Amino acid sequence: MVLGTGVAVAAPESSDAPAAPAASAAPAASPAPAVTPVSGVRVTNTKWYSDRRVAVWVYSPSMGRNIQVQILLARDWNQSPDERFPQLYMLDGLRAQDDQNGWIINTDVENFYKDKNVNVILPVGGESSFYTDWQKPDNGKNYQWETFLTRELPPVLQGQWRSTDVRGVQGLSMGGSAAMMLAERTPGFFRYAASFSGILQLSSFGMPQAVQFAVRDAGGYDSAKMFGPPSDPAWKEHDPYLHADKLKGVSLYVSSGNGLLGQYDTPSTLPYLATNYAGVGLEVLSRVTSTQFATKLNQLGVAAQVVYRPSGTHTWKYWEFEMHQAWPQAARALGIAADTPKCGVAGAIKPVAAKHSELGECMTPEYGVPGGRAQDFRGGRVLWSGKTGAHVVAGAIGGAYVAAGGPDGYLGFPISDELGTPDRKGRLNKFERGYIYWTQNTGAHAVTGAILADWGKAGYERGPMGYPTGDEVDTPDKKGRVQGFSLGAYYWTAATGAHSVQGRIFDKYGKTGYEGGYLGFPTSNEIGAARGGRFNRFSGGNIYWTAAKGAFAVPSGPIFDAWATVGFEGGRLGYPISDQFQITGGNRINFEKGYIEAVDGTAVIH
Repeated sequence: MVLGTGVAVAAPESSDAPAAPAASAAPAASPAPAVTPVSGVRVTNTKWYSDRRVAVWVYSPSMGRNIQVQILLARDWNQSPDERFPQLYMLDGLRAQDDQNGWIINTDVENFYKDKNVNVILPVGGESSFYTDWQKPDNGKNYQWETFLTRELPPVLQGQWRSTDVRGVQGLSMGGSAAMMLAERTPGFFRYAASFSGILQLSSFGMPQAVQFAVRDAGGYDSAKMFGPPSDPAWKEHDPYLHADKLKGVSLYVSSGNGLLGQYDTPSTLPYLATNYAGVGLEVLSRVTSTQFATKLNQLGVAAQVVYRPSGTHTWKYWEFEMHQAWPQAARALGIAADTPKCGVAGAIKPVAAKHSELGECMTPEYGVPGGRAQDFRGGRVLWSGKTGAHVVAGAIGGAYVAAGGPDGYLGFPISDELGTPDRKGRLNKFERGYIYWTQNTGAHAVTGAILADWGKAGYERGPMGYPTGDEVDTPDKKGRVQGFSLGAYYWTAATGAHSVQGRIFDKYGKTGYEGGYLGFPTSNEIGAARGGRFNRFSGGNIYWTAAKGAFAVPSGPIFDAWATVGFEGGRLGYPISDQFQITGGNRINFEKGYIEAVDGTAVIH
């Protein structure tokens, strides 16, 4: 380890090894640059995975698309709603996926940071990008990651997610390279930067070619579109090694293995080598460039902690180990305590916590919430009020509860712990003013009010609509409310009440424009009709369905009125077999045993 001295000592390989000591005191960092909102940046969607993990989609004007960013919220997020917290960016590797950050997929990052008082920022996507601004688009993506991470995203995190301007950044492989690169290129933006197996020389002989091979292999990208040909000055402008002097005042952590077989590797038939042959080569390259980088830091008098593991390839388990090892240093740099304050469990919450071992240890002391008390545990929360008692809310249901405003929101306090549904496919919590249901396929969503009442009459999730697939929201015209379910949707207005539309009738309703079309809002649930058919009533007409002919809409008007005179679907014309269509001077609908035409407002049955 290098503590600003240039003397390297191999770190213990065991995951039970004590945390590495911090780097020696560094000069004060540059003041964080002010962040100002960027025109066009906006949050387009939010998804809560739990009460402390949330995904936010942010529209990036520079990239021209939505970028998902997941946030692991600070330990005291719920307990201290007026408090703001430092940030720790966690950058992914070359094979970054577009749906989840690799740290979430491959490590214990979510559980590890649950008792840490920092907002962990996990950008999603950026395969082979090096989190930089590319000169040209490639593979259909206009990468402008440096702009997004340092200009577009910060005002969102500070303005909407209670983050301070105290930031750190750490990453693995490509993300480790980017951590140092971004810290150099934005002086004062980060107080802490860590590279786990990063490539920390980019422009020396052969390195552009090595980067080209890596990004081509990882996703078919062309590094010439990132920095240009090897002779382009952009390679040197982004080389962490050449700009190491700009890291003075930043708390630095640099680590790498050496490519030899380690405790997290599978042995090959060759002595000392793992079956992860590509990981062997990449880790050797990381060791070489990390050593050169550390030497350069020492020559410049830039304090750093450098951890040379005695073995190990380019593999996630080693990066998870380094994440744990680096935390005490990261905490000091970010100005927060590295350990968790002690807490106890008492009162009405104590027997509930004792009954639910899945909650684990407490993360906070008991604290007040509007109307009651709460306490956070590693596996969820317990909320109490004098009226409802103490109950557990956890997991994705806990996230949906936060999104609904928690105990001060429209659901009120929980009146049950998490329960299994009768069909054993889902889970639910009951609250004072509604339920939250969850399944693996649909996620967690609240059902309340008139929609809950009507859905309940039909059998809840065992009824014809199945589970909720979305939250209740305003309709586009703001005249009513709508909520999606597995087999359709519920609609509500003050005038029409709550009614469901499902199956093929729902599909047809969509083709007419839903509630914004000529049919308007539903005024009934689906009703049985003659010979096994079904229909829904709407403000502007009906939709009818049969297994043989499918679903067709009959709007209000002269054709509908004429059909009524002969008994609707039970009469001599039977069911409609077409939607209304135009003819010369009017409209027509075909039925099983005839048709009706309306010309100049007069309907004639044929």
